[in-house]
Amino acid sequence: MKTSFLSLLTLSVFATAASSAYSQTTSESDACAALTQIPSLTILSAAIKPAQDAVPAYCYARGLIAPGIHYHVQLPLPSNWNSRFLQWGDGGKDGDLDFADHRLAQGYAVANSNTGHDNAVEPGSQFGFNNRQSEIDFGYRAVHSTVMAGKALAQQYYRSAPSYSYFEGCSTGGRQGLMEAQRYPGDFDGIVAGAPVNYYQAMNAAGVWWLQRLFKDNFAGNLAVDTDGDGSFDSLRLLDTLHTRVIEKCDNNDGIEDGVINNPLQCSFEPEKDLADLMCGADAATDRCFTNAQVQTINDFYSGPSDSDGNNLYPGKALGSELSWSSLYIPHAGNGNGPGMLMGPAGDHVNYLFYENDPGVVIPDMTRPLHVPGRNAALPEFSWLEFDINDLSAGKASTMQSIMDATDPDLSRFLLDHNGKLLLYHGWNDALSSPAATLQYFNAMLDATFANDQAAAMQHTRLFFAPGMGHCSGGEGPNTWDKLPALVDWVENAKAPDSIVATHSTQGVVDNERLLCPHPQRAVYIGPAGGENETSNWLAENFSCRE
Repeated sequence: MKTSFLSLLTLSVFATAASSAYSQTTSESDACAALTQIPSLTILSAAIKPAQDAVPAYCYARGLIAPGIHYHVQLPLPSNWNSRFLQWGDGGKDGDLDFADHRLAQGYAVANSNTGHDNAVEPGSQFGFNNRQSEIDFGYRAVHSTVMAGKALAQQYYRSAPSYSYFEGCSTGGRQGLMEAQRYPGDFDGIVAGAPVNYYQAMNAAGVWWLQRLFKDNFAGNLAVDTDGDGSFDSLRLLDTLHTRVIEKCDNNDGIEDGVINNPLQCSFEPEKDLADLMCGADAATDRCFTNAQVQTINDFYSGPSDSDGNNLYPGKALGSELSWSSLYIPHAGNGNGPGMLMGPAGDHVNYLFYENDPGVVIPDMTRPLHVPGRNAALPEFSWLEFDINDLSAGKASTMQSIMDATDPDLSRFLLDHNGKLLLYHGWNDALSSPAATLQYFNAMLDATFANDQAAAMQHTRLFFAPGMGHCSGGEGPNTWDKLPALVDWVENAKAPDSIVATHSTQGVVDNERLLCPHPQRAVYIGPAGGENETSNWLAENFSCRE
């Protein structure tokens, strides 16, 4: 039997009307649960989460991207959606699902993944042990795949694609943001990338090299001191003394005495010269003077590692960052077990994520330098103390660099062809990822993408340094601001951020407010004459961005 054109038209109109009526009457719970029926996605669960405190009710979906990428999406109820998609970046070696409740409350549909592994099962870098797929997922695949899945869920749930898509992340998240701009330029309209660890292999190799400097010769160059001879490095006084001397030397370079170095690259601190009056006469370790070995350690931290040919492989720590060294590198009693060493994220990196073929599992106690690795064990051991920094310059990390480094300076596909916007930021007191490395990448990107045309580059990308800020947050300088609104305004309203207002708080009370300026500009005091050192004048309106 033939169906007339009129009949088909009638059926089509009826179906459209029925669909509209269905969408108006179906409960929020049913609409969310229906996401599990999408045939092109593996959705493990989808249900409404009730409102709690400042977090409104929302549709929460969890999914799987084979073989091991678990992800989730926080979907505001349709009446609360701002038509924007946000990929929330990760930290460290990840391995968990992170929530961004504050962005959800602002109306963003937010996605995040475990980057392909669970850190309760494979903590630290262990997920990479003889597992190339897991390394690739962590390196770049998980973020892009989650973006695709998250956008598909948003499209299905809202019956409309997101109007704009954004990425926000710091540290590993900063690396992910740059990786997206380089590999998948169409994923986002705007990217916030903070303190990016994009020179991933060099940074972690440098971390191991610094640890080796502290452990060698039975901790002769350790900047923590055993003051009572019980084998525990109980005093960090020398680190405090070093930091005080650095601040005294360079704090006033910007004309303001606030305990913060505005630009460490313009500080001329020289350990041998500026610590000369604090050297130990008998070269005996106490916490009131420096030994020659300790001064060498300080120089090593500031210079960064070099290979046997004298080639610098990664920038050193910024002047002013000294107080943060203790939580990442300095063996001391406050850091935990054995001689008190918190290994930090670099501790097991060379075992599992540096070489094309993993050299062996970690030794039972990484803080014991005299442990002899078990070569003939069922799983042979490799000690980070055996690592040779020359392996980096010799190209032995090239495979893993191709997977995890995000250092391609040509962002023309994202910034020019896609008209994307990239907002970079970095704290000058960051003791984990080098702010100098971010400046190095930014300059290379300006050259490769804009032929060093600064004015053209400023239409698409800006870099903000935060004096005194640590890794992603914290520190002695203004370190708190909302990272996303300036990017959104730039993307959607063509209003590029000429400055950002950052604050510093003590016990919840704001005591310092400054402008962060796009590089190469800096904040200059323009307030009441003679009042630059009065805390009451440390307000954003008393500063101006100038070169």
